[in-house]
Amino acid sequence: MWWRTKITGTLLVLLLALVPLVCSAQEPIYRAQVVQSYPHDPAAFTQGLLFHAGFLYEGTGLYGESFLRQVRLEDGEVVQQAALEPSFFGEGTAVLEGQIFQLTWREGRAFVYDLDSFDRRAEFSYVGEGWGLTTDGRYLIMSDGSSTLRFREPSTFEVVREINVEAFHGPVPRLNELEYVDGEIWANVWLTNLICRIDPESGQVLAWIDLTELADLERKANRGAEVLNGIAYDGEDGRVFVTGKLWSTIYEIRLVPLEE
Repeated sequence: MWWRTKITGTLLVLLLALVPLVCSAQEPIYRAQVVQSYPHDPAAFTQGLLFHAGFLYEGTGLYGESFLRQVRLEDGEVVQQAALEPSFFGEGTAVLEGQIFQLTWREGRAFVYDLDSFDRRAEFSYVGEGWGLTTDGRYLIMSDGSSTLRFREPSTFEVVREINVEAFHGPVPRLNELEYVDGEIWANVWLTNLICRIDPESGQVLAWIDLTELADLERKANRGAEVLNGIAYDGEDGRVFVTGKLWSTIYEIRLVPLEE
């Protein structure tokens, strides 16, 4: 069904074929080396992923199948979850100030939950689509499928500033799931196997991560796997985790230069 990936299968194949054209040789390119693998619910249409206080927090999508989950990394067990109403398509998530924020795709609503109980405490409205969400520790940072990222005040959800994300070849559209990693914003580029690493002040792309080998590995083991989507960072131990929509595995990775 078209709404599972927001695009038809034929067009998806054509766009994935263009992946090498997205990266510019002007920015460094890295690939992923797998450090460890962990189980992931293959029915989870991953839209948002983060690591906090020893657990993964995941937001899933699809109408009637959207959840906010606390997940144990080691075995993939869902410790607790909250379901969204069937009229909402869940998107990106972020933890800030003891609360979890979760976007919705086309409904223009952001929900705020208590971090411990998952009780819904508040909600905000916004214009446009909601895709990815992360935080720099002060502001929420949101993508909407364009090349623009918006920094929002967590208490009001008002936009305080915007950055336009550009690489050497020009603007980078379809920015999706986000993660703040050691002073950089990392973003999945929807319909590609790429993550771009972004300067949060200028919006300039600093480097690319090509996860084609990892995506191929997942699809060989799991024929139901869809596009790459999901980045989580364990700042305490410096670990990076990635996954995708309907993937059966979460991969802990380290970056190595593409030529190695």
